[in-house]
Amino acid sequence: MSEIQHLCQYFQQHRVVRIIVEYLVMMTSLAVILLSNVFGFVRSDAFAQASCTSDDLTHVVTPGETLDGIASSYNTTWQRLASYNHLADPNTIAVSQHICIPHSSGVVMSGKGLVATASEQSNPFPYGACTWWADERYFQLHGMYVPWRMNANAYQWVARAYDFNWHVSSQPSVGAILVLQPGVEGAYGMGHVAIVESVLGNGHVIASNMAWGWSSGVTNTQFAPGPGVSFITN
Repeated sequence: MSEIQHLCQYFQQHRVVRIIVEYLVMMTSLAVILLSNVFGFVRSDAFAQASCTSDDLTHVVTPGETLDGIASSYNTTWQRLASYNHLADPNTIAVSQHICIPHSSGVVMSGKGLVATASEQSNPFPYGACTWWADERYFQLHGMYVPWRMNANAYQWVARAYDFNWHVSSQPSVGAILVLQPGVEGAYGMGHVAIVESVLGNGHVIASNMAWGWSSGVTNTQFAPGPGVSFITN
């Protein structure tokens, strides 16, 4: 075999090995990406973690979340979050990535937990929903709106109250927010919230509410304390 033939054979053999190695590297990278998307695994170098300030709220991305959805939860816009977090591609965020929520978005972290930014307190719930009325009526009675803006379907208000260090009780009081869990006393799948207007002698309450039954306005309804019924006050 001539010297030229030896050289050709050498390069052909090494070219095959190089192609195999490159293929294995590519398949390994694809596998990591698939695992990240399906199971929430994230490589430590997959993204640059944002450095949030002490006044920011840090949101940890969970599977299925989008930047637009996160922004809506915090009463802000995806454009603002993308700019604030220096995101090169707002359409691509990774599971477990930290998204910094600016202080002025409506909620901040304090030493005692989550609190509302006083200058931006408002009623973010859709008009006509039981959550809108409960928030609005609470403001009428106490001069403040509830501070939670995310994960705030009616049945979740108890958990949010704990997050914000509000008082949760099984005993009613006038002016408290009544929370019914799904299926309790006729509440639908998202639960129900209302405001206690009076406490009756038998321990039941008369609560004002919207979106209860077939009425489209504010109605007064009698409810009874018991399992799945909570009362929230600040």
